Amino acid sequence: MNRHLFSRRTFLRGVGVSMALPWMESLPVWGDTAPASKPASEAPVRLAVLFSGNGFHSQEWWARGEGAQLELGKVLAPLQDLRSKMVFVRGLYNAEAQKGNIHSSQTGNLLSGAPLASGGEIRSGTSVDQWIAQQYGRSTKVPSLVLGCEKSNPSVHKNYSMIYSSHISWSSPTSPTPLEIYPALAFDRMFKDGASRGDKSVLDAVLADATDLRRRISNPDQRKLDEYLDSVRDVELRIEGAGRKGELQGWRPTLEKPNIPRPPEGIPQDIGEHMRLMADLLVLGFQTDTTRITTLKLNNDHSSLRFPNLGVDYMIHHLLSHSDTADWLKVNQFFVEQVAYIGRKLNSIQEGSRTLLDNTLLMYCSSMMSGNHNNDELPVVLLGGGGGRVQGGRVLNYREKPDRQMCRLYLSMLDKMNLHPGEFGDARLPLEEV
Repeated sequence: MNRHLFSRRTFLRGVGVSMALPWMESLPVWGDTAPASKPASEAPVRLAVLFSGNGFHSQEWWARGEGAQLELGKVLAPLQDLRSKMVFVRGLYNAEAQKGNIHSSQTGNLLSGAPLASGGEIRSGTSVDQWIAQQYGRSTKVPSLVLGCEKSNPSVHKNYSMIYSSHISWSSPTSPTPLEIYPALAFDRMFKDGASRGDKSVLDAVLADATDLRRRISNPDQRKLDEYLDSVRDVELRIEGAGRKGELQGWRPTLEKPNIPRPPEGIPQDIGEHMRLMADLLVLGFQTDTTRITTLKLNNDHSSLRFPNLGVDYMIHHLLSHSDTADWLKVNQFFVEQVAYIGRKLNSIQEGSRTLLDNTLLMYCSSMMSGNHNNDELPVVLLGGGGGRVQGGRVLNYREKPDRQMCRLYLSMLDKMNLHPGEFGDARLPLEEV
């Protein structure tokens, strides 16, 4: 029996390591049980939720027109080449998030629409990404990958826990989903089977199995396998070197220099490299079907990140958000560049007649329109085709329409993944236009 045939997906295996493989024309994947000589079936739909805190430049978050004539405001300029696969959504809002009018009360229920507890209690609602993971993610090695680039804040602000502003993903109403901010640990969770990391490279561990597999697949699939293994090696090497540059970004420490030795495998000190590593892990997770659900929180709401990589080191993200300066626009574009980077990488990976981006539904959002806490409408961009079910190059405006709950969008997203709960949060009907 060919040991590379599996009922769910195909793996490379080594001691303590298993690596799911990308879609290949000559191997049965995505649930196939047919012989390898038959074409592989259609790839699954993936969901990615990307978030950045504190909103955007109030004058430059916009889009108008459609198709090839779709125009983008300056904040969204990095997405220019992805316009045909983009849907700009405006006018949706979260009624429960308007009650506290502070960062925590506007963020903790962004993906659920649930009422938030205050006064020391922590209670939100199961977020849409985790609701999907609990139904849809059972067939993958990692049901849900929840990544972040800024540490959680455990303090309290105006009677609301800052846990709310640090977490958008909730596994239950009282349990924010653990946020992985260490790229090495996220990598291990995806590819290592044991609890400990060990010193051996993942690729070294599966080399014999990869060599064996290479003899059994078509020439196009051999090239795809080589490209995939190269991308894994690149991420491994970058993780290994993360944190060596000595630039300290984010919140300011009380010491100018550390008074203890540097811990191994820490958080990358360059925020740009940190975000790119997490972006690459998101793509690898989808490419290998290790996970179909990923949430990437680029920073907290009420964020303390600084950006010396952009020449913006004089003010933390949260304070900068209360202005519409050129530097605030520069920081906005930096975040959108991460979204564009992911979109381009997904779009470069073929899965049969479609690309991985065509088979993905990516939502980028924040919990307020600008740093002035205005959340009567939320900034939302969709990228990807949702398995051929979403048409790009459009602007959807619900600003003057009734029933413009953000949770209606979530019902639409659930629908694209063949999940039909009937209601979610404060919504009963999906957005038909999506």
